[in-house]
Amino acid sequence: MSVVRFRLDISPESYLAYYQGVARSVVVTGRDGRRVQFPADRLRPFVTHDGVRGEFELEFDGNNKFVAMRRVGDAPRP
Repeated sequence: MSVVRFRLDISPESYLAYYQGVARSVVVTGRDGRRVQFPADRLRPFVTHDGVRGEFELEFDGNNKFVAMRRVGDAPRP
């Protein structure tokens, strides 16, 4: 298993592009420098009225297939 940890701070207005299907994928840079792309619909469980904010982990199997995504911490408020 491989895990990539990253921080997201997507405003509600920006997330609207994902929700409407204009943007279909999200590209993040992990804390270790790896760039990962995943389907935007994986963010739906984490959307709040503030958008999508926090520290997340993306877990992949040995074939680099999605296993799980989880929030592991909150983002500090501006």
